[in-house]
Amino acid sequence: MTSPAGAPDAVEIDVVAVAEYRQRQLRKEMMSRDIDAVILTDAVNIRYATGTRNMQVFTARNPASRYAFIPADGDVVMYEFTGTAHLSEGLSTVQEVRHARTASYVAAGDHIAEVERAWAQDMADLVIERCGPGAKIGVERVNPGAATALSGYGFTIVDAQEPVERARAAKSDEEVTCIRASLRATEAAMFAMRAAIEPGLTENQLWSIFHQHVIAAGADYIETRLLTAGEHTNPWFQETSDHVIGPNVLISFDTDVVGVHGYYSDFSRTFHAGPDSPSARQRELYSIAHEQVHHNMGVIAPGMTFEEYSTKAWDLPEEFAGNRYYLSAHGVGMTGEYPYLYHHQDYASFGYDGVIVPGMTLCIESYIGKPGETEGVKLEEQILVTDSGIELLSNFPFEDDLLP
Repeated sequence: MTSPAGAPDAVEIDVVAVAEYRQRQLRKEMMSRDIDAVILTDAVNIRYATGTRNMQVFTARNPASRYAFIPADGDVVMYEFTGTAHLSEGLSTVQEVRHARTASYVAAGDHIAEVERAWAQDMADLVIERCGPGAKIGVERVNPGAATALSGYGFTIVDAQEPVERARAAKSDEEVTCIRASLRATEAAMFAMRAAIEPGLTENQLWSIFHQHVIAAGADYIETRLLTAGEHTNPWFQETSDHVIGPNVLISFDTDVVGVHGYYSDFSRTFHAGPDSPSARQRELYSIAHEQVHHNMGVIAPGMTFEEYSTKAWDLPEEFAGNRYYLSAHGVGMTGEYPYLYHHQDYASFGYDGVIVPGMTLCIESYIGKPGETEGVKLEEQILVTDSGIELLSNFPFEDDLLP
């Protein structure tokens, strides 16, 4: 395994032009569905549509602390949290900034119901002014009381998720440049973490090294805590903890970084703690996961349907099916996104059809861990679908000593 010679070369990115492109894409999707306006409350979707960033984790859990009104045609109004209006001023993607009416019990106490009604009145007045009465509006997550109040104004209310997810699915060349920059920074952080592995560290201590480097490089935050060692690697989705890394165990890691320029860097690797060589079973698990990822990368092609992919994707051996990762592959952009591509055995229950198109960026997943055994292996690659096939975007090497 080799590490990079140095930091990735700086690439000039016009982030304003990228944000303007994304807003146009959203509006195209809205117009194709006759949606007059959307009210976005999801922090990542707001950034996608406007290029603005403000306390994403905080606003994600505080209802109506920050939201955006985006009409299919006309001025965008950004509602910023109290005292932060300056963050959205002067941007080409936002024409007006107002103060958000935070509709949370923490902010309103026993007056929450009237605050929700006031929020709905604010939105209704704006929709009627900009789009007319009886408009069709897309709404994201809001309090039940606020949604009920807004529905009383005679609008046709639909879920904003569909136009936003469809807009986000296919990336421009400039967006792919942002994704590459995010991946290079994340890979450098993973090299630093990989070099620090030694038995006796806790999972938290090891993960903190990655966290420090990726944040220093300009990432926003890490969405999950998925670095685990030894018996914590099976089943998957156990969180990073103060568990001590023992000698010769496997260490599995999923990056899940909302990274540079707000773009997701999402690949997975599994390491061996040493000091001895990996066991035959550890190599076997790793090689099976490696085979799954590379088989499925080889299957994907532009124009393929989701169902066709599910049929052609790698068949999980029965002994590992019980602990399988819940997806075979998924879309990725500013976070994990549309589409979800399911294992063949899950398609009938959970799958939906669609078409893989050029410009989609996808993560190809594998988790191999037998129920009842101690360890498991998590591997994942991030790819771009092109006109002629795929391009590998994630460049972090696999472990030579774990491959047969």
